Amino acid sequence: MASGKTVTRSAPSSVQATTIASSLLTVSAPGRDFVDLTAEATKFIKDVHARDGALTLFIRHTSASLTIQENADPSVLADLTTALSRLAPENAGWTHDTEGPDDMPAHVKTMLTGTSLQIPVLNGKLVLGTWQAIYLIEHRMRPHRREVVLQFIGSNQ
Repeated sequence: MASGKTVTRSAPSSVQATTIASSLLTVSAPGRDFVDLTAEATKFIKDVHARDGALTLFIRHTSASLTIQENADPSVLADLTTALSRLAPENAGWTHDTEGPDDMPAHVKTMLTGTSLQIPVLNGKLVLGTWQAIYLIEHRMRPHRREVVLQFIGSNQ
């Protein structure tokens, strides 16, 4: 029974991981927003002379997160902000409100979206899709200074 679907895969390649390079990226987030980190990640890969391997990004916070999303149409990010607000509204009767009504919803949004990403690096370039960008999502209303650890593991030869 033929389904008409075709799946192809390139031949596997392998490299010996000879490099572990790390850097701490400090981001001034303006308040609830998506901050594009793609250019900084690309610059880091260039600066460490990465060839083949993986870039990991890890945010050191519980009320901001990381995601890969569309970079072409800004309405996507606006709609995602709306969706997250609907999933974790400020007026849901949260018990934890020590830092204000947006505190607990920010923790829920971080749990839903994640604190780390891993992106393949091939031939010295991040393997992102045409319309993909790397974003820090600030879930709090007021500005924050956020820290993101960048780490490349792989070959630089």
